[in-house]
Amino acid sequence: MLDWRNIVKDSGAFLRAQEARGVSSEKAQETFAKIEKLSKQRSEKTMYVDELKAERNKSAQAVGQLMKEGKKDEAQALIAKGKELGEKIEKLGAEAKEVEAGFTKILEVLPNFPHESVPVGKDENDNKEVRRWGETRVFDFVPKEHDELGEALGGMDFKRATKISGTRFTFLRGPLAQMERALANLMLDIHRSTGFQELMTPYLVNGDTMYGMGQLPKFEEDLFKVTGAGEDEKSAANRKYLIPTAEVPLTSFFAGEIMQEDQLPQKFMAFSPCFRSEAGSYGRDTKGYIRQHQFNKVEMVKFSHPDNSFEELESMVASAEEVLKQLKIPFRTMLLCSGDMGFSSTKTYDLEVWLPGSSVDTQGYESKEGEEAPKGAFREISSCSNCGDFQARRAQIRFKPKQGKGNQLIHTLNGSGLAVGRTLVAVMENYQQADGSIEVPEVLQPYMGGLKKIEKLS
Repeated sequence: MLDWRNIVKDSGAFLRAQEARGVSSEKAQETFAKIEKLSKQRSEKTMYVDELKAERNKSAQAVGQLMKEGKKDEAQALIAKGKELGEKIEKLGAEAKEVEAGFTKILEVLPNFPHESVPVGKDENDNKEVRRWGETRVFDFVPKEHDELGEALGGMDFKRATKISGTRFTFLRGPLAQMERALANLMLDIHRSTGFQELMTPYLVNGDTMYGMGQLPKFEEDLFKVTGAGEDEKSAANRKYLIPTAEVPLTSFFAGEIMQEDQLPQKFMAFSPCFRSEAGSYGRDTKGYIRQHQFNKVEMVKFSHPDNSFEELESMVASAEEVLKQLKIPFRTMLLCSGDMGFSSTKTYDLEVWLPGSSVDTQGYESKEGEEAPKGAFREISSCSNCGDFQARRAQIRFKPKQGKGNQLIHTLNGSGLAVGRTLVAVMENYQQADGSIEVPEVLQPYMGGLKKIEKLS
């Protein structure tokens, strides 16, 4: 959540940030006018309350003196006046709460400011390629898509999963199921070597937690809500949600707490299932294993000192890249533009992996009738973001500086390290053979009992 004080202090920065996020100039001006109006109301009410409290304190002191002097009638009059002042203060306090609620209603749906290093742009077409790694394989046959490979091998069963759960669920079977688990273990081992501590997290969290992480109220339609759990479901605080990513419980670990400066940075990771309704995907990737309602992911989270958070972002990206390097799969690293970043992010890098069997149709290519779409596409496999103090302000995650007074908000960072299912897809397509089998990357073989090739299940 943004700080309304900073918005009022620098209206130009706010308006530029909103427009960079794709908000019209008129809408941004309208929002600022509301915030400025509430700011003035809050200031006026706070000043008036302070004046009334000072007057009440002065009267209370005078009462004692009058009682000592035996002037009981005058003392009683001041006591009555003090009671009247107390009622006014209470009323103004209630009005001040309404003003604060007005701030919250506006601020809770405003996205984070883009960092100055983020390119201004509208969508993914305006993202900037930072670097590219690996050589794309030259096939002497037409590479197949992962779902065709998986079904032919008997390792991916979409029909049976649809039968029991509906669309966008998948059974993995045999060596492909084993490979998904092996990939997760490889990722965890790589990130552990760079200082991440592993956590096993809850998969159900309450509404307050979702709110603190910026998931509510903005993205409620994309969340799976649990009913009949024995809690007061009418209360948003008690309502339970399935996690859309382990970022939610990991970043909430220190919610409402104050750390010491020398405890920073804190680095956590978790392997977990993720649950998303994909309400905004509008038919994208409806087949295959790319966009599922339930998928596995290794998530990285950092709690950083504000002075170091962008350095921590770069090292987080490097840790995610290392997974693909060890798997020897080509990828590119993209710096997202202002219009393509997530709600809570101030700066984001995406890793896009090369899928030789995928059609660019999945990226919006419109093939003509009878024309086969070109093969090969880069697809997102990780997103690493610095959220600045945006999440920490909502969740009240702070640290006590070694020098100076007061507590400061920390910076939170999160990143996929990686989406396990999409990494499985990348291995399948990049390591496929002409006969439909899949070679197991050398680095994965120890995790799979020495298995070197996945062949059709008998």
